[in-house]
Amino acid sequence: MPLDKLPQTPFGAVYFRKSNPPREDWERDYAVAAEDGLNVFRHWFMWSAIERKPGVYDWDDYDRQMDLAASNGIKTIIAELTHTVPDWAYRQFAHARQLRADGRPLAPIMGVSAAVGGFAHNGGGAGSLTMNCPEVRDAAGAFLTALASRYKGHPALLGYDIWNEVNYSADVDFSVYMQADFRLWLQRKYGDLETLAQAWYRYSYADWDDIEPPREVAAYPQNLDWLEFKRDNYYAQMQWRIDTIRAVDQDCLIAAHGVGGAIPNMAAHGSDDWLAASKVELYGLTWVPGRRGFKPWQNFFGPDLTRAAARGKPWWHAERPGGPLWMQPQVLGRDKQDARVMEPEDIRLLTMTSFAAGATGVMNLRYRPLLDGPLFGAFGSYGMDGSRTPRSDMASALARWANAPRQRHLFAARPVRGDIGLLVIPEAQAWDYLLNHNHCPETYRQAMWGAYRGFFDNGIQADWVHVEDIAGYDLLYAPYPIAMTAGTAAALAAWVEAGGTLISEATPGYFGDRGKVGTVQPNHGLDRVFGVREDEVEFMPDIGERIGFSFAGASVRGGGFLQSYRLAGAGELGRFDDGRLAVAEHAHGRGRTLLVGTHPGIGYFTRSEPGNSAYFRAVLAWSGRQPRVACSDNRLQARLHQDGDRRVLWLLNPLREAVTVSVGVDGAPARAAEQYWGAAEALVSDGVYAVPPRDGLVVSLGAPGT
Repeated sequence: MPLDKLPQTPFGAVYFRKSNPPREDWERDYAVAAEDGLNVFRHWFMWSAIERKPGVYDWDDYDRQMDLAASNGIKTIIAELTHTVPDWAYRQFAHARQLRADGRPLAPIMGVSAAVGGFAHNGGGAGSLTMNCPEVRDAAGAFLTALASRYKGHPALLGYDIWNEVNYSADVDFSVYMQADFRLWLQRKYGDLETLAQAWYRYSYADWDDIEPPREVAAYPQNLDWLEFKRDNYYAQMQWRIDTIRAVDQDCLIAAHGVGGAIPNMAAHGSDDWLAASKVELYGLTWVPGRRGFKPWQNFFGPDLTRAAARGKPWWHAERPGGPLWMQPQVLGRDKQDARVMEPEDIRLLTMTSFAAGATGVMNLRYRPLLDGPLFGAFGSYGMDGSRTPRSDMASALARWANAPRQRHLFAARPVRGDIGLLVIPEAQAWDYLLNHNHCPETYRQAMWGAYRGFFDNGIQADWVHVEDIAGYDLLYAPYPIAMTAGTAAALAAWVEAGGTLISEATPGYFGDRGKVGTVQPNHGLDRVFGVREDEVEFMPDIGERIGFSFAGASVRGGGFLQSYRLAGAGELGRFDDGRLAVAEHAHGRGRTLLVGTHPGIGYFTRSEPGNSAYFRAVLAWSGRQPRVACSDNRLQARLHQDGDRRVLWLLNPLREAVTVSVGVDGAPARAAEQYWGAAEALVSDGVYAVPPRDGLVVSLGAPGT
């Protein structure tokens, strides 16, 4: 099995990107990396840098990387970059250039993360060319076949990363080839033009060739189909790359990594981490606090989402930074300590965060910084000249620790199921994107992130749960369920009836199949599940912060939309500030529901007020649950892992000061039995720990009740 070839804990970096590092340093860098405990390198095998002329391949630099890896005991992940198109191909296949919605073709540009030509403003397709053109696909396929044939069986080969940062542009592709495949996709879906006419409300198509993809982002069924087709198209190309490599090499590992972007970019940019992970043996993510922010919830968010998307498969932090980020728009105006300069302690904290969230390995997105382009000096833990630094010393210490024989037992334990699941409904995101594109309220993002933060800041582990995976949970929270197909609504209703507990924010399933508003709300029969009927609804997200309601003795700020109710079997639990019914609880079958008529997740994300923080504690208490892990100070993060009866506690302190905290697990003090990481003096007494700043503690726990 390909996974058997993985090191105990893959720990390494992205190394070679053609222009960097300099050739004269390679042999020394490999030796240093091996001495420092690194065991995996990933290199960018760029089509534009290898196939110099049609059918003429320059493998010399890449052969040298593979041979150096083998001689130094380092495994290699080949990142195939067919989306870097050779300049000759751009000329030869000029008829197959990807087009933006306004008709402008994509041009091949220099790479930001590698000062090499052939890149384009689209992560899908073949760079500036469309893979929907058979000639382009054949040319790219010939390159992949040559690549896999050359390195099959090489002692350094671990496998292939077949889609770097899984996503594509919202604005492409409108080439004639993409349009032709869209029409074929529509024929398979609808069968005939009359059925399509009824679905799209377009009644004058006389021929399939009359159909063009929608150029305007708007809330209509045709736009939903275009989003669905683009996803199917680009992920079919992902599968094609896998199949092309597998036709040559059946034994190598197949990996890919996204950007933890399914929330909020699954619909617009194709960041469907669940779908991507389903196609590979090892999934991962790029997560760079210099771009995302360095708050604790932000550092956990991407790993938590990737763990959920992996659905039990191993996953890794495929790209985490080990150095600074200079002069990029994401860092401007932010504090120096907000991940603009990665100190050794930051590397330790970020790495341990990923492990606590369940990562089975960690890769730095640079071994050493680039010397060319706008990302010069960025991310590398080693110096510009490849010399060791305090940052690389920290990475080395972590690599050696994670791969020590004693830690094999530690990493066999996996994160436990969360206290509550956050429901991910793809059609809700798609419809919100179409509905809000022009005036751009951030309701979806704020609601989803706000709910995650609301639970996180209360020390409650909330897992992301795709609607296809609800059977694995008995308690779910729906932060923004504004659109549902009839099938999704029926699945949720059956899940509640069978004993599930569903807590939902406002307007569940308000928009149904093809975005049509239900005349009875909640829609799709969900009125019976929640035991209410809509009284009034207000869609005014720009002034949604003015919404307030009461719940469990707290004044809570709403956001987004307002939906008030009339009771139809449910019981009242709270009212809006103006007196209308805001919160209702109901028993449905063997399950229970709680419906809240606005979006307190948005309110918490934008204001983070005490009333909204109390709300998230209160809804968990309403469900009859308590967090499995309880910290006396929720500024620290605690995660529980389990392997059979063996339990492991990961305790992280993101602050710049030491904190003493008491920890309980399953209602009893978390008594340490064995210590894996942390200073000996951190064990103060049973269940009480003193955690140094920007550090962690990892201990196994005694059996429950001991």
